[in-house]
Amino acid sequence: MSISDALATQLLNAAPDPTVMVDSEGAIIYANARVETMLGYTPDELIGQPIEVLLPYRVRESHPSHRGNFFKKPRARAMGSNLELYALRKDGVEIPVEISLNLLETEHGKVVSSAIRDMSEQKAIAQQLAEADRSKTRFLAAASHDLRQPIQTLNLLNKTIRRVSKESQVIDLVEKQQKSLDWMSKLLNSLLDISKLEAGVIEPTITSVSVAEIFDNLRATFEIQALNKGLHFSLEPNNNTISSDSKLLSQIVENFISNAIRYTNEGEIRLHCDEVDNSLRIQVTDTGIGIAGKDLDSIFEEFHQAQANDTRGGLGLGLSIVRRTAELLNCKIGVHSEPGVGSCFYVEVPLVEASAQTEESSSYGDYYVPRGARVLVVDDEPDIVEATTMLFELEGFECMSATSLGTLETVLSKKSFVPDVLVSDFHLRRGETGLQIIDAARRQYGDGFPAILVSGDTTNRNMIQGRENITFLTKPVDVEQLISIASELVTTKLAAA
Repeated sequence: MSISDALATQLLNAAPDPTVMVDSEGAIIYANARVETMLGYTPDELIGQPIEVLLPYRVRESHPSHRGNFFKKPRARAMGSNLELYALRKDGVEIPVEISLNLLETEHGKVVSSAIRDMSEQKAIAQQLAEADRSKTRFLAAASHDLRQPIQTLNLLNKTIRRVSKESQVIDLVEKQQKSLDWMSKLLNSLLDISKLEAGVIEPTITSVSVAEIFDNLRATFEIQALNKGLHFSLEPNNNTISSDSKLLSQIVENFISNAIRYTNEGEIRLHCDEVDNSLRIQVTDTGIGIAGKDLDSIFEEFHQAQANDTRGGLGLGLSIVRRTAELLNCKIGVHSEPGVGSCFYVEVPLVEASAQTEESSSYGDYYVPRGARVLVVDDEPDIVEATTMLFELEGFECMSATSLGTLETVLSKKSFVPDVLVSDFHLRRGETGLQIIDAARRQYGDGFPAILVSGDTTNRNMIQGRENITFLTKPVDVEQLISIASELVTTKLAAA
């Protein structure tokens, strides 16, 4: 061996990764000392062996053709090529690997040098991270359900008391209690939304969205709130179509308007748009107290309030959610403000040329309950079952209830009670779900039997995709909305009978 050969061998043995060299026939002509540590073979054991000896049995048959193609059209391949590769150790254990390939021209012909890196530790870490994400998602789903459950119960009971009581003192106390419940619900939603955004649970659905429809919904939501505070709410019509997730985008603008109303004592709130390049800038301008320049850079951070002495409530979570949601939608957000003059918050959304229909929105409050309408209520919490059935009965429905699949069978067996609509919680005890409840009811009453599915976890909405005649509502449920939808479903069912 020449001095250069000895030096080359020394350098290859000092390399951090096992390295083998293969000739055009696929025979191993060299292996460095590192192969024994990773693969269990001494270099001498590998010399003369086909390279396929280091491959899992399932790929050995097809590998020679790949090897031949590489020699015909060689191209260097670096580590981290995102291929799912495995090596077979001498003891028969497969290990995940990354392999770099380089073609060398030698006096003996073409040779491929393959450096092999053990990825077992990285693979294990990736699996642990994936499991941590799955655990976080499961925790958020459980926490969302368990935390919203008592608020849902109190909401139902509050609405029921409001309907049965005629005493002004009781009504006043109930209305004050309802305000506290609404506030608790908003705080809970904010905390859960941040957690879900961090966990990557929320995935946007990008469609063509009508700006006019979003604006109509925002007017219905906020115009009365502004008027009750003595503010003028103006909205400039816009007929553009944008590309975004309608619900998530609406949440961003809703937060802007809600803050504008909170921090404006007189004057107006203005919702308007400007076209900027190929985007539409949706803006909420107010004549409120404004924000100091030193606070503008941190206004979208958690627990930040522009006014240190603010007594209007809030934990400074809303704009943090706006920032994270905008990042999810790949939208630009910003703010211009001057203390004592007012503020302008905006979000920029891509424009599209073609108009598209978005999901239909409905206003609730006016509804007609058909005579003899019957509702079946399923929930594993007795308090919620009692409050929900009491509420429906006060509205003129006949009710039956169940708490599980087992007790549901008893109701389904009653020939004297055939429900017109089902209202079921999603998460029940012992791993049962509202979808199983719906399936059981439809086996009895037909495939088109209408159902309302209630859940504290918004991600469960995806579970009903492709299933007809199921309405999904998020806890805590708007009681007027629940009754209105149930009445509409019954009316439609009776009309089709």
